[in-house]
Amino acid sequence: MQQTFPNAGSGEIVIGLAEQIIANRAYLSEIDGKIGDGDHGVNMAKGFGIAAERIRGKPLSLSEGFAVLGDVLMGEIGGSMGPLYGMMFTQFSEAIEQLKNIDAESFAAMLDRGREAVETIGAARVGDKTLLDALVPAIDAFRTVQAEGRSFNQALDAMAAAAQNGRDSTRDLIARVGRASRLGERSRGVLDAGATSCAIIMTALAAGVGERLRTSGAR
Repeated sequence: MQQTFPNAGSGEIVIGLAEQIIANRAYLSEIDGKIGDGDHGVNMAKGFGIAAERIRGKPLSLSEGFAVLGDVLMGEIGGSMGPLYGMMFTQFSEAIEQLKNIDAESFAAMLDRGREAVETIGAARVGDKTLLDALVPAIDAFRTVQAEGRSFNQALDAMAAAAQNGRDSTRDLIARVGRASRLGERSRGVLDAGATSCAIIMTALAAGVGERLRTSGAR
């Protein structure tokens, strides 16, 4: 049986993302404060919180939920991460807006669209100690498991695990872009805040989609 979940009514997944970002607000700012401005958690929690309030209680599709989040992150919070994440979620939204049901292939295509947006506007690569160090391995892991013919849920589990491993890998990297790059070797030994928030997002996304697959009766 093809594993799918409905686009309609799945906007609540975005609320789950917001709850995890808000729960980790202090932790993200603490990490960011070691080699950055120290405001990553505050800005992210603000943006995700605003988006969640606009979604809560409304029967939005996942595409609509991502669109709300993307608009808020690009237009209503400060910091350098707003445009990056905002464009990522906007591309997520556009990739699935015409779909009634979302399967593993359309979900993977959605992830690819988001990654392309971040890579295009961020001018960073894997290894530069940025959110890409969590995002790219997560998407690659999803694609790999999907290509092996395993289930949507197994691909989601692989995505979450790879995002967390990617986050952890940033501890040993030297920052090459952004404010932290000015620290050079001194940026080593600390997790990257963007990679950490990305791992939180991808893990929460995997959990939210996995729950929708279960409740929609997918096998």
